[in-house]
Amino acid sequence: MPVVDVIPLHETARERYLNYALSVITSRALPDVRDGLKPVQRRILYAMATNLRLTPEARFRKSATIVGEVMGKYHPHGDSAIYDAMVRMAQDFSLRDTLVDGQGNFGSLDGDPPAAMRYTEARLTALGADMTAEIKYDTVAFRPTYDGTLFEPVVLPAPVPNLLINGATGIAVGMATNIPPHNLAEIVDAAIALIKSPNARLETLLKHVKGPDFPTGGRILNSPEEIAKIYEKGEGTIDLRGEYVTEGKGKVIITSIPYAMTKSSLIEKIADHIRRGSVPQIVDIRDESTDIVRIVLEIKRGASAEAAMAYLFKQTPLQSRFHVNLTCLVPTDNPEISAPEKVDLKTALQHFLDFRLDVVTRRLEHELRQLEKRIHILKGFVIVFDALDEAIKLIRASRNKADASQRLRHRFGIDELQADA
Repeated sequence: MPVVDVIPLHETARERYLNYALSVITSRALPDVRDGLKPVQRRILYAMATNLRLTPEARFRKSATIVGEVMGKYHPHGDSAIYDAMVRMAQDFSLRDTLVDGQGNFGSLDGDPPAAMRYTEARLTALGADMTAEIKYDTVAFRPTYDGTLFEPVVLPAPVPNLLINGATGIAVGMATNIPPHNLAEIVDAAIALIKSPNARLETLLKHVKGPDFPTGGRILNSPEEIAKIYEKGEGTIDLRGEYVTEGKGKVIITSIPYAMTKSSLIEKIADHIRRGSVPQIVDIRDESTDIVRIVLEIKRGASAEAAMAYLFKQTPLQSRFHVNLTCLVPTDNPEISAPEKVDLKTALQHFLDFRLDVVTRRLEHELRQLEKRIHILKGFVIVFDALDEAIKLIRASRNKADASQRLRHRFGIDELQADA
């Protein structure tokens, strides 16, 4: 009888589940603290910039072309996952500063799905192009793609702390991340303050970063002390409510809604309360939104608009909570391997600054090598130009290029690189 290896089920189940968990954590769900991107987002931006040359000045290309490029060369997953990630990077109500410039239906605040990828087109925004601009200067490490035929960057040489600016959300195995967006100028000012004072306390950074800056607006109800605690621990809850103004005597205009809230769903929930008579001060609701939010509430004559809004804040998602979780991947001693960690505001900024120092150093070293190479060639030109007639005579007497190179090197004492030039 053939010999059959017996493998304990609990051992192989543990091993395979750990491999799966590690893959989800490091290769799918969590963003990197250095460029603030998940692998699929990084691959999309890299393919658009390097392969397709979709700069902000370039013509738009079909989204299907971009998705096919990413899926075929870099990302071994379904086309819908890639397209969904690209769509989110183009939505100004999802990202504080978009990375992809979309043309066509890329979804809406009402929860409408984007058009199929064969109908929409895209290119990079200025910030999206800047995320990859320094790759050509050998600024980041590369690793083989999933099939080993190409190479892809481990991270992009992001010029700004994208993790904090655009935030991130993701569910891994045993952990999750939920990072709110922030104002670009505030985050950059905080990073500059940390450069000037590496031992700066959190209170110093919070003079610049007042709190999250959600793309859909809204008012944060937390006190400065509560926000400071969230940034210190890397987790906490932000209470956020929509904003409103009164217009005349009988109208209340909702001008912003909480982040990640579907506007049509919110209106539907408010309308349900109106129909049930739960909020008698309001007689009608209608949506007059264009590019800006404008939800009109008709108030009964003599009724209190403040009382009606207080009820809506309490009973509808017009006031909601954002659960902050600053979990991300941080670099280890091996630049190709990152480990999950919950960070505070200062730690996140410090990791980014350490990364930028490495990027700038590698860029300058690359430029120095190129300059030294050019100087070396020019030195060869000087030697040959001092005896140009003799050099031309040698070349004409040569049998081929290799023979001419050998004769020039032997006669003038130059190397192969200078002779080829």
